[in-house]
Amino acid sequence: MKSVKAVIDYLRSGGVSYIFGIPAGSVNAFFDELYETPDVTPVVAKHEGAASYMAAAYAKYKKELSVCIGSSGPGGTNLVTGAANAMRENLPILFLTGSVPVSTVGLNASQELDAQPIYEPVTKYSKRVDRAEDLLAEIHKAVEIAVSGVPGPVHIAMPIDVQLQEVKEQPLPPFPQRSPSLPDDILIEKAVKQLTASDRGYIFAGQGVRGAVPHLLELAELLKWPIITSPQAKGLIPDDHPLREGIFGFAGHESASRIVNEGGYDTVLVVGSSLGETATNNYNPNITKDKTVIQIDFDADVFNRRYAVDTAILGDVEITLSSLNQGLHLLGYERTMSPSKRRQFESVSNEFSTKNALLRLQDLLPADTRYTIDIGEFMAYVIHHMNVLEEDSFDINVHFGAMGSGIGSAIGTKLADPERPTVSITGDGCFFMHGMELLTAKEYGIPVLFVVMNNARLGMVHHGHALQYKRAHNRFSQEPVDISALAHILGVPSVRVDKIEDLHQDAVDSLLNQDGPALLEIALIDDRVPPMGDRVKFLSSFGK
Repeated sequence: MKSVKAVIDYLRSGGVSYIFGIPAGSVNAFFDELYETPDVTPVVAKHEGAASYMAAAYAKYKKELSVCIGSSGPGGTNLVTGAANAMRENLPILFLTGSVPVSTVGLNASQELDAQPIYEPVTKYSKRVDRAEDLLAEIHKAVEIAVSGVPGPVHIAMPIDVQLQEVKEQPLPPFPQRSPSLPDDILIEKAVKQLTASDRGYIFAGQGVRGAVPHLLELAELLKWPIITSPQAKGLIPDDHPLREGIFGFAGHESASRIVNEGGYDTVLVVGSSLGETATNNYNPNITKDKTVIQIDFDADVFNRRYAVDTAILGDVEITLSSLNQGLHLLGYERTMSPSKRRQFESVSNEFSTKNALLRLQDLLPADTRYTIDIGEFMAYVIHHMNVLEEDSFDINVHFGAMGSGIGSAIGTKLADPERPTVSITGDGCFFMHGMELLTAKEYGIPVLFVVMNNARLGMVHHGHALQYKRAHNRFSQEPVDISALAHILGVPSVRVDKIEDLHQDAVDSLLNQDGPALLEIALIDDRVPPMGDRVKFLSSFGK
């Protein structure tokens, strides 16, 4: 059989249901074999970059390996941004790229590119396979690396002649499963002593607590410590929990800033956060200043990166938190369940503003909606103002910040979790990068609501320049485009909102009750500075 057939059989044996990407000559042998594999669906995107975001979201919410494929040359380079994004988010994705025939390497063949070294900095493993008999073994090795330890993306380049060569039939290697990372018992004991010796501490939670929230809340309730979260962790902690004190970092809340800057705490427990720039308000030293620092993560590289750590516990977050809770219970600590906070819903006025539009939209959508948030000024309003009604309700990619990622992410999210309503909140700038994925969603009957905040400019760039340089170039703006009309031409149901009164239940319901995607355009120019928190002060003082 062809070597590429063995690869597909292997992926199928691991439960791979979707292959995200775009066919082309150098990978057509792979796609040809999919004719004979009806239980593996190729999701053919309109751009490889969007396909990579679909694969990332699918891996995140399905909690398993996803696969993304592109051609040699430009297809492969278009996937690199998605690989870098997956590396930042610790997502196991197998990136496959085609390659020119081995015999033509170095001869300036069509779409020739040595992709292996390009992927090396943004993946856990990158390899070009030049012998057909090695292809399956290298794919297996790459998958094992992707799902083991700290999960992450891997890359295999497959020359077209290698894919087509016949190989002896051989047993498929067992598909790898990730083994849990167990914390050191001695470090657990040390941390328990530090936690119980503290007079006053707080918890700083990042997106790494996804899947471990019940254990985190139990720990907070045992210690009676407040919880602040990074922007990426928005949606993981219900905002009516009595110990939740809001978001720290980009577009964060004053309540969280007070804990960090004025709280008088002697201990901080950092859980599942790498303490990057957007999570720490430009590396605010007060997070750990004069405090005992305990950090929990499954990635040893995050320890002592910017902040000195007294006790670094390497292990899966869920298991580590459970072990700490057990240690506290053995010491007689009891969980006290305070009454939930009354949710502080902000009032929506009739002023047509970004804040009011987003709050009204959330009122009109199902409470369990999951939102994929793109990159733009609207993102700050989402982080600061929108409510957390159900757990794991926001997917915000502010740390890598790829414009347009929220569009592909919504498609991958819906495929991974089809029962949950999914809404992509994006901007006109992002839409002009990846908006044709509307057609992908239409062609596959994927019911995602795409909400486009259309302010006819690169809003985040506009405000950033205005704060830093006291002016913004007029080319950051553009001639207004009726995006809802464009969606209509594409055959996608759409509604345009030009005033707050247009945003009502009937309009939203008409878009939700579809067998495929729909688009809601909110045409609004809001000249207020977005609620970026201390980021505003940083930008305003830039260069001084």
